[in-house]
Amino acid sequence: FPGRAAGTHFGDMRLTDLDGKARANHGIVTFETSGLSRSAWYRAIAAGTLDQIHPLVARVPGTPDTPEQRITAGVNAMGAPALASHRSAARLWGVPRPDSDPVDVLLLGRRRELHLNGVVIHRTTDRQRLTPQRCSGIPCTNILRTIIDLGAVDPGGLHAAVGHAIATNRASLGAIEAAVADHARPGRRGVVALRDAIADWSIDQKPADSVLEAVMARLIATRGLPPVEFHPIIEGHEVDFRVIGTPVILECDGWRYHGLARTGFERDRDRDADLIAAGWIVVRFTYRAIVSRPAATAQRIRAAVERWAPQPDPAER
Repeated sequence: FPGRAAGTHFGDMRLTDLDGKARANHGIVTFETSGLSRSAWYRAIAAGTLDQIHPLVARVPGTPDTPEQRITAGVNAMGAPALASHRSAARLWGVPRPDSDPVDVLLLGRRRELHLNGVVIHRTTDRQRLTPQRCSGIPCTNILRTIIDLGAVDPGGLHAAVGHAIATNRASLGAIEAAVADHARPGRRGVVALRDAIADWSIDQKPADSVLEAVMARLIATRGLPPVEFHPIIEGHEVDFRVIGTPVILECDGWRYHGLARTGFERDRDRDADLIAAGWIVVRFTYRAIVSRPAATAQRIRAAVERWAPQPDPAER
């Protein structure tokens, strides 16, 4: 504990022992795991040695006040069987979420319902895909169930959640579609929004190989660029996009898919050489260009198409 003497005792438990327990649990200790008597627990709270968050759940002063700490406290306060769920589980799986999210906890057993500050308690009769997982040491719903549940509380967050699941290989588009089919029923909130998010991450009814391709498809549609064909086979090679009616090919270079392995890098360059030798124009775009500089990317595509387009005879002007 910051600023406490190493030998200080509450009952039979040294504070350094409590500190070790807290460090392994995002700075959270519970009465049950502390080893303290009830009177020693409350003396520690009164002395400021522990900072109570929920009944019989406390944080060690000086530990970082993080969303993960608050999620841990909420799950611990409800006790087993309880899981971080919805927005909280999405955060634990790495989906970008606001720090201001409340803590979502899903209760699996029959327990009296507590009212905890900053915690939204969920109950369910739907036991589909509820095999508990652990992320950052915290029990939580698995990624597919997390995405399904997120739609009920934040439909606007589904686009990022689906994209993150695909990009990190935590779930395929097909697995997410199957989860929707399992859970869809009249009145279930978020199903329509989830189906829309799935549609956003597919192109021409084909699942995108990478999140980057889906972002490129959206850029083409929203920037008024010429229509493209997704994943056509050209000269024996599958390419990302071909601008219809032109020899212009657009390739999306995500580091994870194209640059991480030397063999993939060499394969891409050999394919480019084959296409260029056959008269095709290959234009490559990095993740940063597509995501961070969409206007400049759109202009490059437009310029490539216009440069190829046959110019009118000056005599006819």
